[in-house]
Formats: sequence, structure tokens, C-alpha cells
Amino acid sequence: MTARTPGSTGRRLKSPPGWPWILPALIFSVGTLYYCIGYTGYISTLDWDGTSPLQQSVGVENFVHLFHDPIFWRSIIHTVIFAVSTFVMQVVLGLVFACLLHSKLYLRTFYKVLIFIPVVLATATVAPVFRQIFAADGVLNDILQAVGLDSLARPWMANGAFALIIVIMVHVWQSTGVTFVLYYAAVGQVDPETIEAARIDGAGNLRIIGSIIWPSVRGTTIAIAILTAIGSLKTFDIPFLVTGGGPSYATEFLGTLIYRVSVSYAQVGYGAAISIVLLVLAIVAAIIINTGGRRGERADV
Repeated sequence: MTARTPGSTGRRLKSPPGWPWILPALIFSVGTLYYCIGYTGYISTLDWDGTSPLQQSVGVENFVHLFHDPIFWRSIIHTVIFAVSTFVMQVVLGLVFACLLHSKLYLRTFYKVLIFIPVVLATATVAPVFRQIFAADGVLNDILQAVGLDSLARPWMANGAFALIIVIMVHVWQSTGVTFVLYYAAVGQVDPETIEAARIDGAGNLRIIGSIIWPSVRGTTIAIAILTAIGSLKTFDIPFLVTGGGPSYATEFLGTLIYRVSVSYAQVGYGAAISIVLLVLAIVAAIIINTGGRRGERADV
């Protein structure tokens, strides 16, 4: 019988080091993500068109120009309006749909699919449809004229305020399905006995949603707020494909501004500076929302 040396069992039972498992992800993250961020930061200090071998270092001049650029500040205002509006509408619609579909509603599965279908549709596919609906000779104006409301017909896309509202509507239509799924899962975790006890005490549906369900899904709401804030900062496809950022920069967002500056105007250094500011804003927004949510949870305890 082979003698066992002291500590041999411990060596055999010891778990293998974790480096072989995390090394591929670490290489990918550091080598791709953080390298790209660092390289973008380097480009933001250049006056460069993206193709020329001549690269002139300008230091922080791009950032100074950025903070004096009225179009940049307009894109920030549009982003804030977009974020607040889409968050409120998605939360209300998503929570209402989740509560309705947790009730004894006929054809619940059909409604779930119907709500989620816009999420899987490509923006490039639905954008021409919305352009046709809101065009000067589009479907909406045809309907208004058909019902005798000719005075309300107008070139919707040519009006800046209406164009921004259209972009918000398209995003809410396309993204509410995700909010609904998150709330549907969160509402399913609420104790049904608590809801039943509230009904016995005479609480109506609105009181149950406001006093029981809404506090119970606070964590989900915080997650949606973070996703909405970050998603709003990098919004590009819907305003670019539906309105093109117009009219007169009325639907210009940071994402479309970066594309316009870097590709259309060939000012890659300036576009990189806007990208760095976008990254900082996204991180700050996520920290503020998460911190505020945690303070609210502690205050409720």
C-alpha cells in the first residue's frame, strides 16, 4: 500500500486556479474594449479627418470647441427630453400591461406576443413605414382628410417639435415590450396572498398597484431607468433613419451628431471628443440612478 505524504489529499482536493477560465474574457475586454476607449481618447486630442496620414495634435481644443458648440447642447437637451419621456411612458405601459396579463385575461399568450413583436423588428425595416405614415402626403394626413379634419393635416416631419415627438413615439412602440417582460417577471414575484388580503380589505386595482406592486418592483424600475438613460445617450438608429436628425437639428442626438461630425464632416478628432463625453455621461447617469435607488430602498426599510 502506497504511503500518503502529509498534505497530499489537500493538494488533490484543491480547486484549480481560476486564471485559465477568466483569461480569454480578460484578454478580450482589455485588448478590445479598453484599448478602443483609450484609442478614442487619443484621437480626441487630434485634428484628423480619419484617412490622412497627417495628424495634428490639438490637446483639449476639441473639448473646448465642443462645450461652445450650440448643436452639441441641443443634442444634450433632446437626449434629456427623450430619456425622461420614454422612461415615463415605458414604465407606465409596461407595468399596466404586466398587471393586466397577470389577471385572468382571455388570450393572454396572444397579447404577450403582440406586445413583444416590435422589439424583434429591425429599425431599418420599420423606419420607412413611419416615414410614410407621417409624410406630408402620408397615411396620417389621408386619414385626417377622410374624416373631415383637413385643418389638422400638416407636414409632420418638417416641424421640429412634432419630429421629436415622432421619434419618441417610435422608440416607445419598439421598446415597451422589453419593459413589459421585466415587469411581468417582477410582478410574478409579488406575494399573491398580500394582494388577496388587500382585496379583502376593500383595496381597488389602482390602490393595489400603487401601494403593493409598485414598491415591490422598485429594483426593476431602477434597472429600467439605467437602461433608458444609457440607451438614450447612444440613441442613433431611430432618429437617423426616421428623421435624419432634422429638421434643422431638431432631432439631433449625441449618436447622430457623432456620425455627422465624424463621417459627413470628416472631423474624426471632434467626433471622438463627443464620444468620450458620451461615455462619461453614461457612467455618471448610471451611478446617480443606482445610488438614488439604493437610498430610496434604505429609506423604505
